[in-house]
Amino acid sequence: MSRLRCAFLRLPRLLLALIGAALAAGGAAPRGGEAMATIPAGVYRPVSRATTDPETVAVAAFRLDALPVTNAEFLAFVVAHPRWRRSRVSPLFADETYLRHWAGDTELGPLAPPDAPVVNVSWFAARAYARAEGRRLPLLAEWELAAAAGYATPRGRDEPDFNRDLYAWLARPTPDVLPAVSSARPNIHGARGLHGLVWEWVDDFDTAMVTGESRADAARDQNLFCGGAAAAASDPGDYAAFMRQALRSSLKARQGTASLGFRCAADLSPP
Repeated sequence: MSRLRCAFLRLPRLLLALIGAALAAGGAAPRGGEAMATIPAGVYRPVSRATTDPETVAVAAFRLDALPVTNAEFLAFVVAHPRWRRSRVSPLFADETYLRHWAGDTELGPLAPPDAPVVNVSWFAARAYARAEGRRLPLLAEWELAAAAGYATPRGRDEPDFNRDLYAWLARPTPDVLPAVSSARPNIHGARGLHGLVWEWVDDFDTAMVTGESRADAARDQNLFCGGAAAAASDPGDYAAFMRQALRSSLKARQGTASLGFRCAADLSPP
């Protein structure tokens, strides 16, 4: 099977001609043959927690897109589902940033290479895409478990190369034109670009920093002071995790940014 055919394995057959023409005009195929990576079961330790929250969260094995969703793939989605085109999307589901880097409703343009990760998409749009593909967005615990893996070991924080690349990316401004998704180095599970390309939506992004109703939280006031979040942190040295938490807690579901994309997840098929 050719690389191009692998790249479009998930796209509706009626759209192959359209996307093929777009790629012929815009460059290489959006994917390099990878489909989905299998993430083994593990344990996620939340970066911060309330006093009654569990210290760890068990995560079952699952499947995760090896690459973020590309502009070409999202173009196929909006062609097949016109309600998600830039000029037609409901303001309830996307704000004015939605796909603003595209040249038009169904035209990518120079700021949106077909093989680059799609950005400026809302949570609603990302979720709709995943459902149309028969998949879902990953849960926060699933995404964090997958992203904790290094290039050669399940714990990237112990790898100097992994830490160097991670913090170098966090220090760089987001470029006007994002690189191809296949340019990212794969981790031990075969997932590329969890760090180094864009931030990514998770299904339960709005639970990142949830507190209970004030009267019910009367017993939790020990954390309501300057530095309380750091005092409750599972690892105060994990600066990158704090940045992800801060981003997620600032987002609204209809919002998009030029550095925020997504990828899909799926449950493991029964044996």
